[in-house]
Amino acid sequence: MDWQDFRLSTRLQLSGEMVETLYSKIAEIDAVKHTFRLSHKLLPQTMERLTQSVIVTSTGASNRIEGNQLNDIEVEALYKSMRIKSFKTRDEQEVAGYLETLQTVFESYENIPIRESTILHLHNTMLAFSDKDQGHMGQYKFGPNRVEAKDQGGKVVGIIFDPTPPHLTQKEMQELVGWYDWAIESTFKHPLILIANFVFEYLAIHPFQDGNGRTSRLLTNLMLLQHGYSFVSLVSHEKLIEQHKADYYLALNKAQQSWKRVEEDVSPWLLFIFDIFHRQAIEAQVILESDQFEYLLSEKQLAFWQWANSQREFTRKSAVNALAFPARTIEAIIKKLLDMKKIERLGQGRATRYRVTN
Repeated sequence: MDWQDFRLSTRLQLSGEMVETLYSKIAEIDAVKHTFRLSHKLLPQTMERLTQSVIVTSTGASNRIEGNQLNDIEVEALYKSMRIKSFKTRDEQEVAGYLETLQTVFESYENIPIRESTILHLHNTMLAFSDKDQGHMGQYKFGPNRVEAKDQGGKVVGIIFDPTPPHLTQKEMQELVGWYDWAIESTFKHPLILIANFVFEYLAIHPFQDGNGRTSRLLTNLMLLQHGYSFVSLVSHEKLIEQHKADYYLALNKAQQSWKRVEEDVSPWLLFIFDIFHRQAIEAQVILESDQFEYLLSEKQLAFWQWANSQREFTRKSAVNALAFPARTIEAIIKKLLDMKKIERLGQGRATRYRVTN
């Protein structure tokens, strides 16, 4: 296959204005990428806490885009009780599968290649708990599946697109994965452009009977992480898409109108998804540059700080009794907060007390 002349390549022959627009955003996004990679501000425990929060937020948003009704509080409660593996509703079943699969992506992205088998496996695990999807999970579609726009209640409000017919799905997915592998290895375009192009084509093919949008967002996280955009663990791109859901559908609709024609125009999609990537990067930058020192605290340090703020004054002993942390841990936390000038010492010896500084 001559990938250089393949239509997924030729449609990326963009206008000068479009190239300038995209690379302007790429410059800012990559600046955050490098800042995040070089920054040592966030403790490992803090990163773990923020990533868990993103997993919850992303799962809730990605499923609500498709009509799921669970809010983030309900998703978080489900996340904390995942070991039970007992889910009462279809919404809970869908959310549970996405939670587990997204966590795997965040933990193991370096060992998950972009292959057909990977995409099939992601779809399979994402729907593992969904009773209604047991007959088709991890398998390409067997019947027509239109791309539908749904409102907040899950009601279909419009038809966006008629995708690839079932008998051509495997062929086109093989071509998509083959093209991406070549494009990355040959550095055909900037990775963000290649990722955006891949996701658009995936959504246009719509390879599964159901769950295509959710799988595309899992793949987006996977590919961004593989290319060093680690700030996705701080800010959810799924949440940003949910917040701009109408624009998401409009961009797909506009881009897909010329899909597979002589001159394909994917610029509406590129502009939309690059705006999402850019917003994600900027929000991550805010966190990295924030003077909210809570981001610099471990989970126990943060718990201590929140408790201390509820006290007029406190002692080491009262902190140990209230938080049930070892005395040595309390002493270390107090020292850290004193060094950061977040608390001050009152008195000496046995009469030593502390209070939060104003």
